[in-house]
Amino acid sequence: MSRENFKPIAIEAPSKNPGLFRIRCWVDLQLASVAKPLRSALQDLRGRVLDIGAGQSPWRDWLGPEATYHGLDVQSASEYGMQQQADITYYDGTVMPFDHASFDAAFCIEVLEHVPNPEFFVAEIARILKPDAKLVLSVPWSARRHHIPYDFHRFTRERLESLFASHGFVEIDIQERGNDIATIASKCVVVAMRLVKPAQMRSYIWTLPMALLWAPIACILLGLAHLSFIVPIGAKEDPLGYFVTARRAA
Repeated sequence: MSRENFKPIAIEAPSKNPGLFRIRCWVDLQLASVAKPLRSALQDLRGRVLDIGAGQSPWRDWLGPEATYHGLDVQSASEYGMQQQADITYYDGTVMPFDHASFDAAFCIEVLEHVPNPEFFVAEIARILKPDAKLVLSVPWSARRHHIPYDFHRFTRERLESLFASHGFVEIDIQERGNDIATIASKCVVVAMRLVKPAQMRSYIWTLPMALLWAPIACILLGLAHLSFIVPIGAKEDPLGYFVTARRAA
């Protein structure tokens, strides 16, 4: 098993420190590409809403006043760098501990790639959702391996559509998060961070000079990436990930 030298940082609620969250979204393009569509999608949810793979519950504040938050995560959440929360239901990752048609909506953010059996997982989501319930989901595509050894999948647009359609979801809308420019910029930022913080202190002799040369390139690419979120430049075939909305069939 390879060692994970650059581990993902757990996401905290944007409301906890809005300024810091904006800065992180500028540097972390994966997070930025999730946050923008997620905020408006969550505000549209109503009734009992389940956060699947809740982690630190960073997105609960974005739910509207007509939504009641419920969280679900695996018992091994601490292995993903998450602290257990008092109002989250923890389970073994197999059958979700809820009755059929228990929820009016659900969201699942950057979790599906860590699920060993996505077919069973999506079938469980369909089971616990009411007819016509809305599902909001995101997955990475062009992302480094993370939370090793629990990174199992990368999903294409075609695979996502087939997966959800086969388990009773309709009105499946899949949007690319970012493009090839954002993907290149994201990887350049990771390289810069690894140069600034090498695995061994003695490596600073060569990593620090490289970081000083690399940092301006990464900053320029970051600016181009954020521009590409606004101006239609860049290819969609190599996005950072996908953002999915779907509805449970009536």
